[in-house]
Amino acid sequence: MVVHHSAIDGKRLADCVDAFRRRRPHVHCITNAVAQHFTANVLLAAGATPSMTINRSEISDFVLTADALLINLGTMDDERSKASAIAVQVASAIGKPWAMDPVFAHASTSRLQIAKHLLRKGPDLVRCNATEAAALFAESSFENNGQEHPEDLKGCLAITGEVDHLSTPETNVAVHNGSPLMDRVTAMGCALTALAVGFLPLDEEPIVCVAAAHCLFGLAGETAVVRSSGPGSFASNFLDALHTLSGEDIGAGAQLS
Repeated sequence: MVVHHSAIDGKRLADCVDAFRRRRPHVHCITNAVAQHFTANVLLAAGATPSMTINRSEISDFVLTADALLINLGTMDDERSKASAIAVQVASAIGKPWAMDPVFAHASTSRLQIAKHLLRKGPDLVRCNATEAAALFAESSFENNGQEHPEDLKGCLAITGEVDHLSTPETNVAVHNGSPLMDRVTAMGCALTALAVGFLPLDEEPIVCVAAAHCLFGLAGETAVVRSSGPGSFASNFLDALHTLSGEDIGAGAQLS
């Protein structure tokens, strides 16, 4: 049975963010064409190092040198599909964490088949919205409010929305940080998945790592919105907030339940 994780406190989140800043993890992103630029900027602003190649002749080398891997299905063309298969095989063989973002998995049969195929490969993190989760895990309504973690996922599941619901097979936690303007900027969710998988190599429980990433992301949104007049200024202010928020800020401002 999934139970609420009461041991995630401000200090653990702060320590996790500080460790992320020190380590500056390298996240290799096979992501969609719309999200590449913003995802790279989010990782850089937060303190990580992004790489983005989908060239099959070099993808193995990039995954070998990275700390974590993102597979995003947003524009899953033939080149990205083949690169993803190689990347997941390499990451799994050497035990590096990887995340799947099943963007619009519900929108087409072929895309859902790719997502389910990747799910069987055992991602360490799946980050999606409730509609995508319902398609991927065959649930008619998947809000994850106290529901059991999907049996076919051994890693962490993050279902994001007005409240972000995070779970593993053993535990769950909800993150309440964020801003409505985050829905008005393209690639926000894609960038969050890249950031969250970058936290997984840290020496902490996966649920703590993912919660820290979501709190950092959400608090950056809360910080940015008070300085912004709309989505355009919000996007730049959001990157500034990611860059300047400290572990102490995250520990103090995190809203969990």
